[in-house]
This record gives sequence, structure tokens and C-alpha cells, in this order.
Amino acid sequence: MFTSMFDGQVVLLTGATSGIGLAAAELFARGGARAVIVNGRDADAGAAALARIRAAAPGVATEFVAGDLRDAQFVERMCRGVLADRGRLDIFVHGGGGDISPRPFVDIDPADYRPLIDSHFTSLLHCCRAIAPAMIRQGAGAMVVIASDAGKVATVGESIIGAMKSASIMFARTLAMELSRHKVRVNCVTPSLTVDTKAYDRIMSSEFSRRIFERAARRARLGVPAPTDVAPLVAFLASSMASHITGQAISVNGGISAA
Repeated sequence: MFTSMFDGQVVLLTGATSGIGLAAAELFARGGARAVIVNGRDADAGAAALARIRAAAPGVATEFVAGDLRDAQFVERMCRGVLADRGRLDIFVHGGGGDISPRPFVDIDPADYRPLIDSHFTSLLHCCRAIAPAMIRQGAGAMVVIASDAGKVATVGESIIGAMKSASIMFARTLAMELSRHKVRVNCVTPSLTVDTKAYDRIMSSEFSRRIFERAARRARLGVPAPTDVAPLVAFLASSMASHITGQAISVNGGISAA
């Protein structure tokens, strides 16, 4: 579907050494991207991710940049480096967000509030603040935020993550309106339960969250999605096929809800 769709384009994906981000990186590479740059915090995971991308699309320039998106200075350095090395940045995908397991709000240590907020929301602000000026100068670009249905539907155990993903969705929508005059588009993909991901493993390792999400999985009459089911929407929204789509938050959840 995406063959030649991204010819010559430079793509940066953060938090993308596994799961949906990595599946999307493979699609961009297969689609002819000139360069696919992947960010994460673990060097071994980064090396494995690059091996998968290169196997999927030999000859595409790939790079792993290790670093924590909560660090604004790191984000600035990473984005400056991409622009200096590649000359432009056409597509940005924000994923990841750090480890979190659903649990009741009253069981969350207040000392964890700020790390959770910074991982799931402030990191997005850092990235968009560093990238938006370059896309404005280009007069073109696409950003895709991988958020969550937790930002649309109140879910027991996801008070803070839901609040942060809701904030991410509204931020992306507003940024889309601000950047539309520059031909820069911003959209969100909002998965729910997604198998074959680290988040799924964490959810199912806890009795509290497993009981909640096993019930959710039974509502997914189309089947609980895997990363390869969500990644095509990420690629579509970043592509010219979606040239008139901006400010949207689209769910991929197998029918768990009509969020």
C-alpha cells in the first residue's frame, strides 16, 4: 500500500524501539523514506530495532538516537542533529511515554505525578517545540502523536495516563490549527489494548489491570489489535493520502469502544 509513498522523506520516530512505533518505522522504510531515525532510551533495543528496519528495507538510511525525551536539551540536540545531517524533517511520530501500570489513583504515590506527566505529555511538548519551527520553514510536514483511548474514555486505573493522553490529544488538535497555515498537519492515533507490546505485558502481569482489560478484550469483536494493525494508520496520516486531514484523533481498538 505504501510503496514509494515516502520517497525521499526524512522520518523521526520517538519511543519507537518496539511496538507500534517500530512497526510504523518499518512501513516508512518500506515506503521509500530516505532516512528513518528512531529514538529510545535503551541502546540494545535501538540496535535490534535498526536491524529489523534494515531487514525490512535494505538500503534505507537508518539511525538510532539514544536519549530521554523528558530532557528538553536532549530533544533540541536530537532535532538539530537530524536537520543538520539530513537537511530537513518531513515526518515526526511521537510514541513511547515510559512504563506505567494501571492502578487506582489513591494507590499512586504523589512523588510519581511529575515523572508520569513529563513522560507522557511534557515530552511531546519538548519534541513539537523543537520540530515545529523547522516544518514551518519548510512549508510542509506531518506530525502523528500516538496517544491512547484512555484520553477519550474514562477507564478505571488510568486516571493520570488518561489525563495526560487527553491533554496530548487536545494539544495536538490545537497545534494542528496553529500550523495549518504553514501546510503542517498534526493528528493523533489512539489505540487501546494492543497485543505484542510491552504495555500489554505490564497490564496482564497485574491482577488488578488484567481483570479490567480482559473484560475490554472480550468487547473487541474484531480482535484485539497488534502493532501491525495500528501502524498503517500512523503511516496513512503521515502520507500525502491524508493531505486534507489534520486535528483528528482516530481510534484503533478492535471494537472495544466507539471512542
